Amino acid sequence: MTTRPDVTASRNFGPRNPETFFAAQKRNRRATWRMSALSGFAAIIMGIPLTLVLTPLLYTLTLAVAEIINHFYPLKNFLDNAGQLAQIGVRVADYVLNGRGRPPDPQDLALTLALVLLPGMILAFVLWLGMLLMFRRGGVGGAMASLNAREPNQADLKELQLADVAQEMAIAAGLPAPKVMLVDSAGANAAAIGTSAADARIVISRRLLDDLDRDQLQAILAHLVGSIGNGDLRIAFTVTSVFETCGFLLSLINAPFGRDSRQKVWRVLRYILRSGPPEQKAVEAAAIAESLAGSIDANNSDIDRYFNTPNAGLFRKFFRVIFFPFLFTNLAVEITLWFFLNLLLGPCMALLWRTRRYLADASSVELTRNPDALARALQRLSEDSTALAGGGWATHLFVVNPKGDSGLRGLQPSQEQMARAIQAWAATEHLASGQTAGNPAGAPVAAGDWPSVRLQLISTVKAAATGDQRAMARMQAMATMMGEHLPVGIGSIPNFADLQAARQGDKAALARLAQARQAERQQQGSSAGRSGQSGLQIASFLSFHPPLARRAKRLQKMGARMVAPVRAGGLGLKIFLTVLYAIIVPLLVVAAGLMLMVIAMMIGLNLMMLMLWIAAIHALFVWLNGR
Repeated sequence: MTTRPDVTASRNFGPRNPETFFAAQKRNRRATWRMSALSGFAAIIMGIPLTLVLTPLLYTLTLAVAEIINHFYPLKNFLDNAGQLAQIGVRVADYVLNGRGRPPDPQDLALTLALVLLPGMILAFVLWLGMLLMFRRGGVGGAMASLNAREPNQADLKELQLADVAQEMAIAAGLPAPKVMLVDSAGANAAAIGTSAADARIVISRRLLDDLDRDQLQAILAHLVGSIGNGDLRIAFTVTSVFETCGFLLSLINAPFGRDSRQKVWRVLRYILRSGPPEQKAVEAAAIAESLAGSIDANNSDIDRYFNTPNAGLFRKFFRVIFFPFLFTNLAVEITLWFFLNLLLGPCMALLWRTRRYLADASSVELTRNPDALARALQRLSEDSTALAGGGWATHLFVVNPKGDSGLRGLQPSQEQMARAIQAWAATEHLASGQTAGNPAGAPVAAGDWPSVRLQLISTVKAAATGDQRAMARMQAMATMMGEHLPVGIGSIPNFADLQAARQGDKAALARLAQARQAERQQQGSSAGRSGQSGLQIASFLSFHPPLARRAKRLQKMGARMVAPVRAGGLGLKIFLTVLYAIIVPLLVVAAGLMLMVIAMMIGLNLMMLMLWIAAIHALFVWLNGR
């Protein structure tokens, strides 16, 4: 007689594919190297067309200046050498592009490549190095000033304990304790800011101390300390400097056409040349960084205003003719940067930063040995407002996206939230006496029966909104006990006093309700739209923050339990997405190919217009010298 195996004993109630935090860290470090290599490759690919735009511009400006100097002081040798180099380049280009002439010598081919690529590459590298040194000199003081960060209040026990917890995590990680600063903001979020572990600062909103318990707060601090120990500040500083260099390059190209671009360039030069107190220089550096990061937005209208201003005077029309060839340089640079930043370099760097967030999560688990605490903290932050005023330039540095993440919303609330709601509901049961028989809000609740409580909560909110005084009193008491935070899936508590006054025709109450509704719509719109439309997020359609649902799923593999379950799509959804990708991906490839053709045409037009411009200048000075 065969015995049946003990199904209960063999059943595994843990994660389907468990993973230790050591394995998670190792995997994410490997992913970091892959993403770093991909980002470097993307930067090189972007640099080739950008160099093809910048190099002719540099040669054109150099030859124009040489023609002017040659009129007063002969530069025959310089112009003759430039002419010989140009002839070599023309012969090589004619053979490569048209197949005419004899094959070029390897030396001529190498010289031509150097002439075409090196000037633009050197210019871009020098600008990037200058941005890197300039903002490193500014330090983190400006970031603290833009966020209005302050020291912990010595009279506030929670704020004092915060520094102790941060020091505890730093000791566990073998790092110097970072300085903790607080921000008085309605949003709940935190970030690690600085250039290295030596000058690192942890910025935490005061609300976070009230919304999270000690274990959850410790997990968030461990995430930030782990991020500092993993070298994320250096990576973030390098990534930021790349986008700021692109912004400064665009400002330089736009400087002849717009006051805003000229002011940005002058501000950078003034920062470099002027001396001042370190605090003032730090604030100025942060303001310049934010300004340059916004310059990479494709909505720059300096050149549009310059060429489309009606009723332009005689001098403006004259300079329009002079600067017209540079219009194509400007457009070629803007189109090239927009295409490669948004579709190549930006997404690659966003994926690189996502791996660092996963690595910081695994480091938090290593430092606390409590994956459940971090999972519950992320769950709570997904339900709170996470926006911080003044932090738009550094959205990628925060633990969660300041623009919000709905990845865990709409799912089951946490065990802690359900327990608090059931307890508060039972405590307000005496206020439900006398309600109508059709309203189940006063029905008794079994211990731990969350589905029944949820239905009764929804019913009571509806009854209060129709004017039921007892339902209104119970919901107001519920709001008082829970701090006006209802569990996931219930919604926000309306202002019942304004609802009642509005029914009686109170215009002020109607205005307040309309304003509250408008604010709610704006918040929903910002959450539903593209997340993180500020700072570096402008340069990438892909968010720098991984979805909270994916972070929760990885924490579940490391042993987290108290987190909302992540819903998996069914077979039908997977088939639909596969078919959708099979249609969209080829269309995107075709669109990218057409965009590359547009960039190539713009580079060709730019080269042709610059040649006409320098030819006109040369003819002018030949005529002047002939006289």
